[in-house]
Amino acid sequence: MRIGPHLIDPKVILAPMAGVTDKPFRLLCKRLGAGLAVSEMTISDPRFWNTSKSRTRMDHVGEPDPVSVQIAGTDPAALAEAARFNVDHGAQIIDINLGCPAKKVCNVLAGSALMRDPPLVARIVAAVVAAVEVPVTLKIRTGWNADNRNAPEIARIAEDAGIAALAVHGRTRDQHYTGQAEYDTIAAIKAMLKIPVVANGDIDSPQKAVFVLARTGCDAVMIGRAAQGRPWLPGHIAHFLATGEQLQEPSPAQVRDILLGHLDALHAFYGEEMGVRIARKHLGWYAKDRPENAAFRAVVNRAQSADEQLRLTRDYFDALAAGVAPALPAAA
Repeated sequence: MRIGPHLIDPKVILAPMAGVTDKPFRLLCKRLGAGLAVSEMTISDPRFWNTSKSRTRMDHVGEPDPVSVQIAGTDPAALAEAARFNVDHGAQIIDINLGCPAKKVCNVLAGSALMRDPPLVARIVAAVVAAVEVPVTLKIRTGWNADNRNAPEIARIAEDAGIAALAVHGRTRDQHYTGQAEYDTIAAIKAMLKIPVVANGDIDSPQKAVFVLARTGCDAVMIGRAAQGRPWLPGHIAHFLATGEQLQEPSPAQVRDILLGHLDALHAFYGEEMGVRIARKHLGWYAKDRPENAAFRAVVNRAQSADEQLRLTRDYFDALAAGVAPALPAAA
């Protein structure tokens, strides 16, 4: 699949997720086989561009090509300026967020709330496409609610305005992440467009990726929440799509090594204090399928230093790799 001049190979994309797809996680998922990793959304209001949070979100130094950055907002001129600013700071693809269902985003008529205003969507897309020379993509949901599945209308507007590729999450905004994603709307959109279309929603295994690609006819799949704690999943899906071979889940020792590297990257990127805090949610995701997960989280979340966090994590996964019950303190 191509997005403008960029070949996306393999055709497995890590979805933009606020608070998740930061630079350390994007780099990890790309290293483990994702074809593209989209940044967490950056706000279009220039007053916030020089905050520490925005500066880390806009850090793409050393990131493999192509660098895709998602922007969010409501004003066409502001989004156009945000696109230019991010391109000046390394973005090679600009993605516009019409998919976020969060109340704090939708309450200001951004994210998926914009789908209620197709004329505004047209103005936003046209402004951003005209503002930059890099490809512009769009991420949407199937609609605002079950009675307003207007994604095909939005998709046509986007293509006519020059969008290079479209990602569709198979839920309406009011579903958030509940229920099951539906793929018929995505299939209808793919059938009517000439640009690449990416299917998103509930793709949590190689077999599900094959099913969704066959069901929708899409050009690629996008993996979101299923990659939390499983950064190898996009690569496993890519391998299965290419060869038909099912890779085994990583052993505890392999997970340990991946996770320790992830923790090191978080500590280095954010600094020790913030890196330790941000790492806690990832630690919970990596261990979420273990029966002692709650006890592990209760212990590891008490770590106040990088060394302590790394030691507790290493000890836990060393025990799993040795086939013995992890020694978790009684306070857990």
